[in-house]
Amino acid sequence: MTPNAVDVIKAKRDGGRLTDEQIDWVVARYIEGAVAEEQMSALAMAIVLRGMDAAETARWTQAMIDSGDRLDLTVGVDLGGRPLVDKHSTGGVGDKITLPLAPLVAACGAAVPQLSGRGLGHTGGTLDKLESIPGWRATLSTEEMLAQLEDVGAVICAAGAALAPADKKLYALRDVTGTVEAIPLIASSIMSKKIAEGTGALVLDVKVGSGAFMKNLADATELARALVSIGVEHGLRISAVLTDMSVPLGRAVGNAVEVAESIEVLKGGGPADVVELTVALAREMLSLAGLSDVDPAEVLASGKAYETWCRMIAAQGGDPEATLPAAKHVEVVEAVEDGVLIGLDAYAVGVAAWRLGAGRARKEDPVQHAAGVMCLAKPGDTVHKGQPLLELRTDTPELLAAARDALAGGIVIGDAPREPKPLIIDTLRG
Repeated sequence: MTPNAVDVIKAKRDGGRLTDEQIDWVVARYIEGAVAEEQMSALAMAIVLRGMDAAETARWTQAMIDSGDRLDLTVGVDLGGRPLVDKHSTGGVGDKITLPLAPLVAACGAAVPQLSGRGLGHTGGTLDKLESIPGWRATLSTEEMLAQLEDVGAVICAAGAALAPADKKLYALRDVTGTVEAIPLIASSIMSKKIAEGTGALVLDVKVGSGAFMKNLADATELARALVSIGVEHGLRISAVLTDMSVPLGRAVGNAVEVAESIEVLKGGGPADVVELTVALAREMLSLAGLSDVDPAEVLASGKAYETWCRMIAAQGGDPEATLPAAKHVEVVEAVEDGVLIGLDAYAVGVAAWRLGAGRARKEDPVQHAAGVMCLAKPGDTVHKGQPLLELRTDTPELLAAARDALAGGIVIGDAPREPKPLIIDTLRG
């Protein structure tokens, strides 16, 4: 008997398990328009409330993959024996890790096809950051992407509209119906796109903390397990690294400022936490790719990763030596008392950067490439009254007041430092 939308909704509403046939049917018919938006909204809410088991989630992921094209990065491409490996982050504040990581892993001998997205709300988007480089373009044809992967070993570009189109449509619906939080839907959204991209190995950076989508470790761990389970079900070599996002990553939060910080890392400098996470994720990616005998820290120090970065940027029309955009207005936030900076809330800083113009409220909104926040002090630092703690950067000075409001309560100065949280919390492997 052919499924129908009402029966599928009722089955999940009543706590039942959806059959493979029901899942395949409802996703396919939703793309065609035969399942109405309000019906899929009801089903998404039922999934939020009732959940899905591992098998349902894997099948839902497959149905989303089957809604569009699937890349095969091994056909018609001569990678010279380079193994394919990819990385995905669930998003955070100051999370520019993809920028130094992709050329580093490529310089270590792997091929990195990094299909990335844009920022929304307080978390930044990799493509927005890179578009602050004059001439750089995010949109490549499949042929251009494969040629660059063959020549350079790394490409960071926009995913084509034909990859998992059901995810794009469903994500927009979830965003306006209060159903984003369903872990099975989050996991299938991430994995459908990554599996459709055609990589054979994947490392997931699952953020946890105030600046992340998952605020507590229990939820982040549940998501990580779901992601790894889907990957294993679909034959991927996969691991998920749980990392802290209670404090901004690095000192730069924005677009051009994060590119500049990434270049510092590639040249052998940069903030210690950005270097630590870049090298740790590189090690994990190289392990999955069968290149665990290569030390990414040594390759980073050698300058080879920076050379790969320059080639990668130039291949997409960018000028790696160009001067990056600088904000027209800079306002300093000062310490109000002497003491130790014990709190710099990632979410507060992320919202401040967003309000300065670095992010967007809707996908179609533009971003200011020069806008953002520079963290001049980090938790654990001793500070003095009047000392600069943050720089607020924007081309639109009337946005400064909203950014200051966003920081209210986000900066905490005390008498003694707190025990620092580890940056890398745990790793789950498939």
